[in-house]
Amino acid sequence: MKKEIAIGVDIGGTSIKGAAVTSEGEVLDVFAFDVDKEKNQEEIIYQLIDEIKKYTAIHGYNKENLLGIGVGIPGTIDTVNGEVIYSNNLRWNHLPIRKMMEEGTGFEVRIINDAKAATLAENKFGAGKKHKDFVLITLGTGVGSGIITNNKLLTGNKGYGAELGHIMLRLDGEPCTCGRSGCFEAYASATALNRDTKRMMNQHQDSLMWKKLEEYGCLSAKVAFDAAKEGDKYALEVVDNYCMYLAEGLLDICNAFRPEVIVLSGGIAKAGDFLLSKVVKHCEKYHYGYDGLPKVEIKISELGYDTGKIGAAALFF
Repeated sequence: MKKEIAIGVDIGGTSIKGAAVTSEGEVLDVFAFDVDKEKNQEEIIYQLIDEIKKYTAIHGYNKENLLGIGVGIPGTIDTVNGEVIYSNNLRWNHLPIRKMMEEGTGFEVRIINDAKAATLAENKFGAGKKHKDFVLITLGTGVGSGIITNNKLLTGNKGYGAELGHIMLRLDGEPCTCGRSGCFEAYASATALNRDTKRMMNQHQDSLMWKKLEEYGCLSAKVAFDAAKEGDKYALEVVDNYCMYLAEGLLDICNAFRPEVIVLSGGIAKAGDFLLSKVVKHCEKYHYGYDGLPKVEIKISELGYDTGKIGAAALFF
């Protein structure tokens, strides 16, 4: 049987990645470019259109062999009208992305929240494919989420629901890009981890994290996690504090949805077992939210870097 192919685009806070994906979840040729924060939202989409036009020309994709283009975008997404209502981390407002991209590329375009795209990917091809009830949490610039219940994607009123990144962890806590303070995202995102890493480094000039920063050339989750793996006590404090807040958010999710499994995706999830062991230990301490109820398995995404692209393309399968 001939494989169907669609392009999946994953728009992140710092970069845009895309690829042709087959209906079996196979990722073909990949393209990527950095998001220029100096450009306005329309300019970034025009750049994306240009990249897709070059990509399809190079690889010979046309309306006869390509189903269309799926796009996963962080924020509040109107999937019916094809509009980004608001994206906290990109600062996009009322962007008619589907219309712009269809006119610019000539292909049909479908859009979805990026975390929900990742959830579809894991549901169809990855860590959630054997489970009818699971939650996916993306740990990137923000904290995104997707919920599968009884094999159905839970989207809420007009598709605007299931935003678990904005459940409250601490009243009047760290400010969040949504306008509130103390959200899960304000403690469990890569942005939050980098904030706390920088604070700790400024307090302790002898921390190994400074050498890691010099080695990697930029502040990222790897700075704290890799220094912690090598025993730096200040990095361990940052990582342990991060994992505690992440686990507390997952405990709230366990109580609210009691899924079979929670899948962790995004850049921080690359820390793998080092992250997972600390989070699971905390959740076990509190009986996964409630003593006597079924244990919730916590897993790392099986699709990793490609999750968002695969999920966006899967809108056509």
